Amino acid sequence: MTESESGAAAMGERTAWRPFLELWSREWVAGHDPQYDAPLAEEVVRDTWLGFAPAGEAEVAAAEARLGRRLPPSLREFLLVTNGWRDAGNFIYRLAGTEELEWLRDTDDRTWIEVYQDIAGEDAEDEEDAADTADGTADEGDERGDGYGEFDDDEPEPYGVQEARVLARSLRLSLDGDAAVMLLDPDDVGEDGEWAGYWLASWSGEGPERHDSFHDLMRRQWRSFHALRRPPGPTRDRWDAEVEKARRAALGGEVDGPLTVFAEAHEFGNRRADVLSVQMKALLGDWQRWVVDLLWHRPHEGEILLGPLFAAELLPLLLRQDELAERHALRPLARLKEHAPQPVRELVADYEQRRQQPGFRLSFGPPAFDAAVHAVADRLAGAPAFQASDTPARRPGGLLAVLYAGDGPVPHPDPLTSPRHVRALRAELCAAAWPDLRAALRLWRPVCEDHIAPISLLAHPVLAQLITPERGREILTTARG
Repeated sequence: MTESESGAAAMGERTAWRPFLELWSREWVAGHDPQYDAPLAEEVVRDTWLGFAPAGEAEVAAAEARLGRRLPPSLREFLLVTNGWRDAGNFIYRLAGTEELEWLRDTDDRTWIEVYQDIAGEDAEDEEDAADTADGTADEGDERGDGYGEFDDDEPEPYGVQEARVLARSLRLSLDGDAAVMLLDPDDVGEDGEWAGYWLASWSGEGPERHDSFHDLMRRQWRSFHALRRPPGPTRDRWDAEVEKARRAALGGEVDGPLTVFAEAHEFGNRRADVLSVQMKALLGDWQRWVVDLLWHRPHEGEILLGPLFAAELLPLLLRQDELAERHALRPLARLKEHAPQPVRELVADYEQRRQQPGFRLSFGPPAFDAAVHAVADRLAGAPAFQASDTPARRPGGLLAVLYAGDGPVPHPDPLTSPRHVRALRAELCAAAWPDLRAALRLWRPVCEDHIAPISLLAHPVLAQLITPERGREILTTARG
């Protein structure tokens, strides 16, 4: 890249930073809650700007001379827009300006390095070795040149070694945070000259979280702010509109496009996207996981729990999941019974009571659709293959009891009644019934705008076997409602 091309790229980066940071500032101020949040600085409210005055080229150059490294492009241009930053997400309260940038090892936050050295089982004196290698020096006999001794190439390094190594050479970006820090790694450089960025919080349980650049790290902080606060403004409006477009596309038979939009909207805290995507992902397989994922952390959210979708579709699945869950698995049903709003607890109790009554039948939707689905389910459930067990019988007494019964060996099981044969028969019956269930889809209607798929089908033990991930995708690619 020529010098003129490099200058043009830098100016483009600087031009991109300013509107992004202005939007961030407006939405941060709009989402500020005086009851719970620290007061905003007077100038932030007045100017709607979380930043400061721009650094000059001389100030950036002075910082680079002091640090002994040219700063990566996105950080350099950021500083030329604002020399520092307030509130870089919910848990970082201040980012450094040019005079405040320092190597982590030279700050009071060097304890981050020590923590990971302790995790890795390093001796205290290795700390200085690691710091020396950040300056390009290495101990004699240290073949890697990283201050952490030798490891067999066939053996994975203990957890904490690589993390401590990265921290020991990193540039600290954040000056104040809630047991959290933001860093850049000068030895992990991309083709574009960007240094890898890291977010690290002691309470996250995840360890250092890597991003390709300072730019990407700041975008991560912006998304996390939206995910937790959902402030009013253009960003929330944009994702509300994108999710609505994706919802309509999903009802029209599109699958991958809407799922991508829902996943991106989730990063910005769009709860509607979560409700919509769970319905699609449940039909694509592992429905128990997705139901738990949606409801385990939301026992208080009346927006989801008091709507018709919960009563008609999610509640039957929730009870079925509770029946199928392994001993130590998550069970959202118990959490709802204890923590959900009173109307939700009453709804759950009423449904459980009705479910125990003789003659109870699941409801799958409008009368015509319900009748068509039950015709398929009843036909399958009445077949001998669905009344027989598809798991091997267990016999007490250990190996000898299996080999011998009474005075002679146990007869070889009848291959026509073996679990494998039962499963094969069920698969054939399901394949024969599938066209009828697929034809019934034209009769399905959603119970509300956020209902995009007939997921209550999965609450039926027999229909859940019929709806394989491939057939689930076929349901989703069928225009519905």
